[in-house]
Amino acid sequence: MAVMANTMAMAARERMAEYATLKAMGFGPAFLGALILGESLAIALIGGGLGIALTWPAAAAFGDLVSRLFPIFRIPADTWLWQLGCAAVVGLAAAIIPGLRAGSVNIVDGLRRMG
Repeated sequence: MAVMANTMAMAARERMAEYATLKAMGFGPAFLGALILGESLAIALIGGGLGIALTWPAAAAFGDLVSRLFPIFRIPADTWLWQLGCAAVVGLAAAIIPGLRAGSVNIVDGLRRMG
């Protein structure tokens, strides 16, 4: 969560001039928030998808290693739903503050600001 929030904060900070330009062109704060939310969800869900894809091979390898201690080691089938839900929550939470900041940027201050 901390890495995702830092990634989104840095991305929004670096694009503040672009957000100010979009506001000058007439796009509202809700549109800017939706842009940041979409980027955050895309990054989180791609990472979550990779985690989901690697869960069962990793669990099978781990199950082979600990088969003497835990003869029955399995992962429930609905685990991927929980993983997907957690990735979506992380993406949403990481986009809240950068989205609010981008939506409230003053056009003049945003265009004046560099990096």
